Amino acid sequence: MNLKHPRYLVLATIILAAAGSRLLPHPPNFTPVGAMALFGGAHFARRSLAYAVPLITLALGDLVLGFHILIPFVYGAFSLTVALGALLRQHRTPWRVSGVALLSSVLFFLITNFGVWLQLHTYPQNLAGLLACYVAGIPFFAHTVLGDAFFTALLFGGFALAERRFVSLREPIPQAAHA
Repeated sequence: MNLKHPRYLVLATIILAAAGSRLLPHPPNFTPVGAMALFGGAHFARRSLAYAVPLITLALGDLVLGFHILIPFVYGAFSLTVALGALLRQHRTPWRVSGVALLSSVLFFLITNFGVWLQLHTYPQNLAGLLACYVAGIPFFAHTVLGDAFFTALLFGGFALAERRFVSLREPIPQAAHA
């Protein structure tokens, strides 16, 4: 794989631009991070790049925004989102992408709110406290779903249009081995 191929440079640039938008004012959890993790998993053929580009980009943003005790839960959830994106590599239909984006929003909600309950101790450490934590997180979940839907449509739709217009952005065909 040629990392200087225009496709990979454009993919990385798109993800960096999306990550940069995290630094702009936005409603809580209405960010491009879930979409860029899904996008990276779906578009980078090399697994290491699929994980590295979105997660390193996320970490660069966190250098500015600040790290916190829930980082392992947040990064874990986004790592799962990259893995879900890889399921879309061969078949990126609007319905599949939408369904996987919604699934990634649900997983992020479940994982990060579990982290809030486990690490912050603002809720009793029992089933009732865990449920109260999930209920309190519902407004944030709505923003997560809306942000993931918006940015997923923007990233996947925008890149699909660009691939149609610019042949050089399409997936490179692997060279056959010479026998």
